[in-house]
Amino acid sequence: MSANPNLAAYRAARDFLFTHRTDLATAHAGFRWPQLDQFNWALDHFYDLARDNHAPALWIVADDGSEQKVTFAEMSARSSRVANWLERQGVARGDRVLLMLGNEVPLWELMLACIKIGAVMIPATQLLSRDDLIDRFARGRVRAVVTTPAHTAKFDGLDGHAPGPVVRVVVGGAAEGASHWLAYADADAANPVYTAKQPTRPDETLLLYFTSGTTAKPKLVQHTHTSYPVGHLSTMYWIGLQPGDVHWNISSPGWAKHAWSCFFAPWIAGATIFIYNYNRFDARRVLDVLVAKQVTTLCAPPTVWRMLIQEQLGGWPVRLRELLSAGEPLNPEVIEQVRAAWGITIRDGFGQTETSAQVGNPPGQPIKFGSMGRPLPGYRVVLLDPDDKPAEEGELSLALADDRLGRPTGLMVGYADSPEKTAEVMRAGHYHTGDVAQRDAEGYITYVGRADDVFKASDYRISPFELESVLIEHPAVAEAAVVPSPDALKLAVPKAFVTLAAGHAPDEATARSILAFCREKLAPYKRIRRLQFTDLPKTISGKIRRVELRRAEEARAMPPVAAAGEFFE
Repeated sequence: MSANPNLAAYRAARDFLFTHRTDLATAHAGFRWPQLDQFNWALDHFYDLARDNHAPALWIVADDGSEQKVTFAEMSARSSRVANWLERQGVARGDRVLLMLGNEVPLWELMLACIKIGAVMIPATQLLSRDDLIDRFARGRVRAVVTTPAHTAKFDGLDGHAPGPVVRVVVGGAAEGASHWLAYADADAANPVYTAKQPTRPDETLLLYFTSGTTAKPKLVQHTHTSYPVGHLSTMYWIGLQPGDVHWNISSPGWAKHAWSCFFAPWIAGATIFIYNYNRFDARRVLDVLVAKQVTTLCAPPTVWRMLIQEQLGGWPVRLRELLSAGEPLNPEVIEQVRAAWGITIRDGFGQTETSAQVGNPPGQPIKFGSMGRPLPGYRVVLLDPDDKPAEEGELSLALADDRLGRPTGLMVGYADSPEKTAEVMRAGHYHTGDVAQRDAEGYITYVGRADDVFKASDYRISPFELESVLIEHPAVAEAAVVPSPDALKLAVPKAFVTLAAGHAPDEATARSILAFCREKLAPYKRIRRLQFTDLPKTISGKIRRVELRRAEEARAMPPVAAAGEFFE
C-alpha cells in the first residue's frame, strides 16, 4: 500500500477495474471515482510506476524502419530535466503552453513536464493555419510555445496576440534565422530530479483543448488535474488495457483522442505506447508493422478500418487481443469483415473532447452490431427529449449529481471562454452531448446522429448514420455522408455524397448499383433518392463536415437539377 493516500485511492480504483475487466455489470455497480484532495498524476502515479521500471514506456517506429524505445525510468528522469529547464526559462504554474509537435519523444516528455510544473497544456496540430494560431494565442492566453524548425515561421509576430512575451522553444534543431528560439536540447543538462513548488489541487486547470468544431468556431474545453488523468480510468477500462500491453492508437497530436489513448490510458495501466510514424498511410505496411512489432491492442478511426478491409486481412497473423474504433461510429459491415478475418470483434465506444469514454463495449461483453455499447464505469447516461425529460430516444446526456457517483470526474469544467455555452450544455442537471441515441431493453445505446444532423423527410425522422451504414456495405463505397436535399413535394429527401473505393468509376452504372442496393436494404421512406460522387469535406481532425454539404444543398435552386457527378433515383 502506498504511503501517499491519494495515490493509494487512485490505484485502488484502477485495480478494481483491472479485477472486473470483463464484468461490466459488477464494474459499473461497484466503481467509485477516487476522492482526492491533492494529486499530480506525473509526480504521484507516473513517478511511482517508473521507479526502477526498465520496460518500454514509449516505442516509436519511423517510416524508414528505425526506432526509438524509451523506458519508464528514462521517461521519468527526462521529463524532470525538462520541467526544471522550463521553469528556468520562466514557465510557471498556470502558464499556458502551446505544444505543436508531431509524434516524437519530446511531446511525451513535455506533457509530463507540464503536469509536474502545473503548467496548462494547449495541444495543437501542425496543420493549423496562421489564423488558427492567432485565435489560440488570443483566447488561450499563450505564454509559451514549443514546435519544430519547420513551423517556427508560423509564429512570427504573434506575440501581440498573447497577454505578454512568449517563451519560444524549438525541438530538433535551430529555428532558421531566429535567435529568439530556445533550443530544447539544452534541457539535457538540467537536474533529473524535480521537486514541486507546492501541492497540486485536483481542480487546477491542466488542459485547454480547441475543438475541431464542424459547425462553428472551435470551443475551448477546460480540463483539470483529475478530469483527464483520473477520468481516463473509464477509457482504460473500455480499451481493456493491461500492464505490459503494446498499445497502438492511430491518432494525431493536437486532438483529445491522442491524450486519451496515446498518453493517459496506456500509462494508467502500465502499457507501452506504440507509434508508427508513416509518411503516407499504406494499409499493407500498417498490417506488416502490426505483425512485426506484435502489437496487442489497436484503436483506429473508422477511415483507417475502411482502408484496412480493402486488403485480405487473413493473410496477416496478428497477435492482437483488442480492437477498437473511435472518432465516429463504425459501420457494422466493417466490423463483420474484420471479425471474419481475424476472429476478433472491433469494439466501438463513445466520448468527446469534453469527457473521457462515456459509453462503450468493454472486453468480454456481448456485442450488438450497430450499438456503441452501454454506460462505462463512472457514468450515468440519460437520454433526454427536447423538453429535457427521459426518453428511449433522445440527446445522450450525463447526470451531474448522481447519488452514487456524484459529478462524473471525466467531465470537463466547462468552456473556458464561454459561460453562456457552458450553461447551455450543463442545463437541467445534466451535461448535454449534442448527440442523439436510442436505448434498447437491455441498456445498449445506439448512435442516431448529431442533434443538428438528424432530419425529417416526408415527416419521418432520418438518421444519417443509419443510411451511411447501409451505403458502406456496397463494395464501391469507401465513405459516405447523408444529408437532406430539398424537394418540392416531400420538403427533403435523403441524398448521399459518396467517395468511391479504388477500382470503381463515378458513372451512371455505379450510381444505379448503389441506389438499387439501398432500395433492397432500406424502408421506402429512408431510401437514398439522390447520390453524388465527390471527396467529402472534413475538419483538420478528420471528421466529415456534413454541415457544409447540408448548406450547399439548402442553397440549391428549386426544382433541383442534377449536377455533374450527381444522379437522381
